[in-house]
Amino acid sequence: MRHFLVLILLLIGGQSLAAAERPLKVFILAGQSNMEGHAGIETFDYLGDDPASAPLLKKMRGADGRPTVCDHVWISYFTGAGESNGEGFGKLTAGYGSRQIPNEDGGKIGPEFTFGLILDEQFQDPVLIIKTAWGGKSLHTDFRPPSAGPYVLSDWQKANYPKQEGHGIPKDFEKWKADKIKETGVYYRLMIEHLKHVLADPKRVCPAYDPAVGYQIAGFVWLQGWNDMVDGHVYPDRGKPGRYETYSECLSQFIRDVRHDLSAPKMPFVIGVMGVSGAKAGREVLEFREAMTAPARLPEFQGNVTAVPTAPFWSEELGAIDDKYGKVRQMSYYLDSKHKDYANADGSMTAEQKRAYLKSFEAELISNADVALWKRGASNAGYHYLGCAKTFALMGKAFAEANLAMLNPPHSDGTGPGR
Repeated sequence: MRHFLVLILLLIGGQSLAAAERPLKVFILAGQSNMEGHAGIETFDYLGDDPASAPLLKKMRGADGRPTVCDHVWISYFTGAGESNGEGFGKLTAGYGSRQIPNEDGGKIGPEFTFGLILDEQFQDPVLIIKTAWGGKSLHTDFRPPSAGPYVLSDWQKANYPKQEGHGIPKDFEKWKADKIKETGVYYRLMIEHLKHVLADPKRVCPAYDPAVGYQIAGFVWLQGWNDMVDGHVYPDRGKPGRYETYSECLSQFIRDVRHDLSAPKMPFVIGVMGVSGAKAGREVLEFREAMTAPARLPEFQGNVTAVPTAPFWSEELGAIDDKYGKVRQMSYYLDSKHKDYANADGSMTAEQKRAYLKSFEAELISNADVALWKRGASNAGYHYLGCAKTFALMGKAFAEANLAMLNPPHSDGTGPGR
């Protein structure tokens, strides 16, 4: 009996030792405003309205009704505005979405929250998420990777910018070129600098880190694209095939460069594909989605880069209400501009009359039920996925699952995860 107990203790000790000897798993999240995350915590309840997402809501809240605090997942979040960047860090919970002050809870989530919750379930060992995100940043300039070289003007810019005339064309072309050189790659470098800063001393952020065991860079998630998608100067020729080819090329170079700079040549890489407007997206959005997806099809990236569509997570019912609010804003513009086909064409309406007209127009278009649903599920604009926690929660979950699938691919016979 004594020998049996000794054997059990040795086995338990061996399992504990094996667990302790596994390296810290590090996951990197990067991008622009939607990686920051603009989903207000007050929209959490909306997940519970859908039986498909209700179980995820239970993971997002503890028994006390407050947002879950992860047991084994820590986060370092580097963000800011202009040159005012800073870091917030600690155990992962809600509040690590967009922040006005980097080290203060912003009351929002991005994809990081449920991404970490899924990892917390998957691993009993410590996990570290490093998130770097800034709103309004492009891949063609701000995040431009080193191997992409200097920013290159499009043919349209070459033909039009020197003229210094027309909407959006710089008034001082020489100054614009000088500024462009200064701006190119700034946020790529800030991202890499912060990643290396955290990885130089992971224990500062993740107290459970064991330096004797080390860490493994286990994945990278990229969620960005709005600024590139809407830039008609960098990507001209609307409606023509291949309009966004240079984005695909730059993203491929970005993947290669971050792997090189982090000494992680096969690091799993997830591309969050633009999903605003959901299934009703127009041609421009569809073309951009294709450009974002293209790198994952390259032979060199098979099995280690995955493009995850986010359009399926867009709330169509909230989107329909947003369209109505858009019509109200449009009517306000028509009233102020004295549009010939609408009220106030002759400019005779007073400010009070315009407000009354607009209020009546909105009441006819948007029902009380619409208002209640909007308040329950949305907290921001369409380009921020309506600030809908359900959307961001489903994205984070999908990103984690895609990353884990690459990290633990199935056996060659297709049965179960590999090692």
